[in-house]
Formats: sequence, C-alpha cells, structure tokens
Amino acid sequence: MTSTSFQKKSKAKILQIPGAKPSLYNNQLLISTGIPSLDSIIGGGVAVGTVFLLEEDAYGNYGRLMLKYFCSEAVMTGHSLHLTSADRDPQQILKELPAPIIDDPGPPPEDATNQSDEHMKIAWRYQHLPKYQSNPTSIKFGHYYDLTKTMDPELTNSIDHSTISEADLCTCSSSSISMNEKYALLLEKIKQKIDDGKFSTTTQHDKRNILRIGIHSLGSPQWGKNGGMKGENFDSSLPRFLYGCRALLRSAFAVMMITVPSHLFQPAYVGRLRKLCDTVIQLESFAGSEKNPACKEYHGLLKIHQLPRLNSLLCHMPDTLDLGFKLRRKKFTIEKLHLPPELSETASRPQEDPVYKKSPAGCGSTGKSKIDF
Repeated sequence: MTSTSFQKKSKAKILQIPGAKPSLYNNQLLISTGIPSLDSIIGGGVAVGTVFLLEEDAYGNYGRLMLKYFCSEAVMTGHSLHLTSADRDPQQILKELPAPIIDDPGPPPEDATNQSDEHMKIAWRYQHLPKYQSNPTSIKFGHYYDLTKTMDPELTNSIDHSTISEADLCTCSSSSISMNEKYALLLEKIKQKIDDGKFSTTTQHDKRNILRIGIHSLGSPQWGKNGGMKGENFDSSLPRFLYGCRALLRSAFAVMMITVPSHLFQPAYVGRLRKLCDTVIQLESFAGSEKNPACKEYHGLLKIHQLPRLNSLLCHMPDTLDLGFKLRRKKFTIEKLHLPPELSETASRPQEDPVYKKSPAGCGSTGKSKIDF
C-alpha cells in the first residue's frame, strides 16, 4: 500500500460558550442584549470584545431600562457581571432586574402527539427523508422578560457579579495625570477584573465565560468635570477612558454597555465619543415634548449612529433606519416606524379637467373658444 502526503483536514473546533453564538455575517462571537428586537436590528447581537454606547434620553429612564435587560441576560446565561453607577446604587439596580418568562413548558403529552399525527398527513415521498434541524446548536440565545415582576435575588446571586458605587470611586488612590481620577480608578478595576477572572484571550482556560460590563450614566455630573458639558473647558478624560476600555476589550472575552447623557454634552464632544466606540445608539424620548400625532403609538425614536465593522469592510445594515420603541406594561420593544399615509392637497379637493375649464376673457377673446387668436 503506497503512502501519500494527502491528509484529510480536520474540522476546526468551534468555541462554544453558553449564551453566545457565531455571527452569520463575519463569524464574530455574539451575545444578546436582552432585547430580541434590538439584536435583530444590529446584526444578531453584540459582538464580543466591543463597546456598546447607548445615548440616554433626556430623563434617562429608557437607557437605564435597557441596561437592566443587559444585566438580566447575564444572569440567565451565567455570564459574569461587573456593574458601575455613580448616580444610583448599583445594588438597587440589580434588585430591580425584570423577571424572566419561562417559555419552555416541557414535552407535550402523548395524547396530544397522537391526536396531531392523526390530523397531519405527510406525503409518502417525504416520509423517509431525514428531518432538517433549523438550529443545529442547542444554545439558548436571548430571553424574554416581564417588567411587572422582579427577578428572584437567589437567581441574581447565583452568578459572579461585582458592583462599584460612587463611594468606591471617591476612595481612589490613582495618580493618573492623563484623565480624571474616577475614570482612572474604574479603568484599573476593569483591567483587574479581566485578569483575575481569566477573561483575557492570552490566558489558557478550559471553560470560557464572558464578562458583561455595565456602566450607568457615564459622564454625568456625579463623575466630576469631564470637559464635555456646555460651558466647560475641553478635557480628554472621558475620551481617554473609552479608548482604554476599547483596547482592553479587544483582547478579552468581554462586552461593555455604557449609557451616556449625551444631551448634556457639546455636539462636537459627542461626535468624538462616538468614534471611540463600536456600536452607538441614541434614544430620543417623546416625554416632555409635544408628540407628533403620527407617532402616537410610540414612546420615542431609536437612532443608529454607528455599527461595528469586524472582519469585513462593511458593517451590517438593517432594513430601515426609521425605528421607534414602545414601553408596554410587560415588555420593551423596538419596531419599524410605520407612519399613516399622508394625503396631498390635490387629493383632498375635487380635481378639474383643464380641457373643459373655461378660459378667461381677454386679449381679444370672446370667452367662447378655448383657442382664440
């Protein structure tokens, strides 16, 4: 038997992490934001190793709600959670997480399956074909939550989570000159969390997990002077912090969601912050302003300013950029903005045929003929 140099290539081992799936567009690892409608808009989910910037509305209620969805998804998937807030107690935010909706009732009874088989007939040519599985992986991606109920504290304490409050940021001993002391301390704690939890891609680990980092209302007055607010001198503390976070996450199994009160910043400063993040979404609430009658079914608009370009030249583009969000009693959804048809002025009044319209008299015209020389 002659030996040849040809060898069959073995299939590459796919990294499987609970609550994560590879993207269909660029094979990048994705995790859910906790809002399935938002996942489908941004390309299937948030890419691991990226920074998600969420520009809050004027009152900040919807931005904090989306951050709660992000944290609730960490609890349901078993991901590690690192939550920071200087405006509110982060422990209180964890107590207000929405409860998950259990949508798996279990296998149906035998009587129901027999009854369905009697009513359903399969063609003889398709009976012996193998069954096609639309989802080859058994990974549960994305969950649904009920806003009228809060999550069980035992369920929240079952995962690895840590919080940083304003009191922890005030007791800072960082001597960084390039940025604000609070930003420098938070950046050090994030780096320490990545190293201690072995979330870095350079370390070897048998069971990989993902770190979810949530920062609530970054850059608010509670964080001190950052130079971006109106009437202040320019300061590069916040842009340097975002640049450092982006550099840390590029080589780590981690995702960061940051909510920023962009309505307090200068427009040029907001544009610089957007360039230092991967995914940028803005919430424009109708609260406190006169609502357009055409948008009475929605509570605000959702604007996509930037999507990541990972392993490709172009980013994913949704079907439409006209998006609105609704806050119902039990859930928060993002939908395409459907406006009612607008009738023109000519459609609302009777149209006259110009052929039979009587021409005015004048210039030698008798008024009886359409063309009179």
